[in-house]
Amino acid sequence: MKKLALALSFLLSTPAMAIDVEHTSTPITIDGVSESAWDKAAWHDMPYLMDGTLPSSDADFKGRYRLLWDQNYLYLQADIVDDVLIDTHADPTYKYWDDDALEVFIDSDASGGNHQFNHTALAYHIGLDNQAADYGPDKKAHLYTDHLVSNWKRNTTAPFNITWEVAIKLYPNDYKEGAKNTPITLSEKQVIGFMLAYCDNDGSDVREHFMGSHEVQPVNGDRNRGFIDADVFGKITLLPKK
Repeated sequence: MKKLALALSFLLSTPAMAIDVEHTSTPITIDGVSESAWDKAAWHDMPYLMDGTLPSSDADFKGRYRLLWDQNYLYLQADIVDDVLIDTHADPTYKYWDDDALEVFIDSDASGGNHQFNHTALAYHIGLDNQAADYGPDKKAHLYTDHLVSNWKRNTTAPFNITWEVAIKLYPNDYKEGAKNTPITLSEKQVIGFMLAYCDNDGSDVREHFMGSHEVQPVNGDRNRGFIDADVFGKITLLPKK
């Protein structure tokens, strides 16, 4: 019995293995339409509740994603089932987390730490209008849409999945708000902090479900830690070119 308890304790305390990301020799077209380059990328699920309540069914929400990279971009393709799409806030910097949004967490050097009001990591809240918001050092929300290219399309057959594609430029920890910042050139064996989540609103004043790719250990019962603490991100490793 003690051995079983120790084994379970080890499993629960062991961090998730880093995800390996394949290189693509041809740039991905960000159009919400899958292309053959994606065939080499493995799918990863988004089963973890980070805030709110669990979806009532797979039709309410179900998500998975895969990744590729080249020297300029980290490429993300998410496959999302969401039966109701909501965007009720006209201002893309106001309560964007309460509209349907794909939230991409990036820590370019996997150094972790508090990033709520700095850019040692970023939490890109990408709305249905493909604009990306996060908080800046002035504790106000700003748009960082120039950091990425985003596009999505609904499938025309049931269950009408959304294919959501994003090409993301990565920036170093010394990123300065309002300055001319140079993106990082991505390279083989680079380790990056990464997590993905989806804000799902089905028609209320706030999102009902916040589902993510990585299990977050709660702090005083709160699992919604990604926008504050990059230590809760997982890690991805960029595989060598083939």
